Amino acid sequence: MSASEGQSGASASAGSIVPAGTGVIDKLRRRLGGAQVPPAPPPPPGSDGDDEEDGMLRMSFMEHLEELRSRIIKAILGVVVAAVVSLAFSQQLWSFVCQPAAQALKTLGYKPELVQISPMEAFNIIWFKLPIICALFIASPWVLYQVWAFISPGLYRREKRWAAPFILCSAGLFITGGVFAYFIIFRYGLTFLLSIGQGNYVVPMVTISEYFDLFVNVMLGVGLVFEMPVLMFFLTLLRIVSPTFMLRHSRYAILAIFIIAAIVTPTPDVFNLMLFATPMCLLFYVGIFAGYLLVLHREGRQFPWRITLLITLGVLILGTIGTYFAITKFGYHVVPKWPFLIH
Repeated sequence: MSASEGQSGASASAGSIVPAGTGVIDKLRRRLGGAQVPPAPPPPPGSDGDDEEDGMLRMSFMEHLEELRSRIIKAILGVVVAAVVSLAFSQQLWSFVCQPAAQALKTLGYKPELVQISPMEAFNIIWFKLPIICALFIASPWVLYQVWAFISPGLYRREKRWAAPFILCSAGLFITGGVFAYFIIFRYGLTFLLSIGQGNYVVPMVTISEYFDLFVNVMLGVGLVFEMPVLMFFLTLLRIVSPTFMLRHSRYAILAIFIIAAIVTPTPDVFNLMLFATPMCLLFYVGIFAGYLLVLHREGRQFPWRITLLITLGVLILGTIGTYFAITKFGYHVVPKWPFLIH
């Protein structure tokens, strides 16, 4: 065996024992006269490891079912705790719920009273159903946290950072929808419904069961509808739709919004329909804007917040100046209902 053959054999033996690409193999090959191993290629730009599948948990089908059962039980326990707390304030909560009915009946000139038909009717509603409905709004952050905890194992590490914004925005929009339904949609809608038969030998006699059922349908319906921006954001996050796609097909979305508004709104008149559909259309475009911000974040770009805030501030200043001159120079005054400025 020649010296060169011995050197090549030793090099092959060393390469088979020591893994390639390490500092030891480089030293051995330099000593034996071999070529150095080329350095490992750099990682592709933009991949920091957070988007790889090592940030995701692998679970079997049965483990998914166990996790789902655990999250459902925890969510229910949170609602039960909130319901027990609400039970201590049932009388105050019922007075709060009855205020729209009392206001509508007083406005129409009737006695502000609801009718009880069966002996157990008041007990079932005031001391059982009402605390549960109140608990759904109080415990909504906890329930949404359980939803996020269930879906988060299937997300990348970078996507898991949206946990706090998801919980806060979802719970905030749900509660905001309930507040909007209580102070605007339900009050105006109930007054319209009770005024339909007025003057035609019709006297309203509203039972507490019918009133509470209508109240729950409107509150929960509007609260769920206000979750539309969060749903659109997550569809963009999961790359199911894009802001461009939603904007291109916005006319179909607006048509669907008006159909949903016609179904959920408790009155058939155009005024209450627009009262419900207008915020839904605004929420739709808010969802598109949130998805657009997400796309900019993925592409490493930033939204021009400074220019947008300056334009918004300029519009507000012009609106304030116009309102001031309308009140001081032209005799308009502010009223707590639409159009808010009358002569």
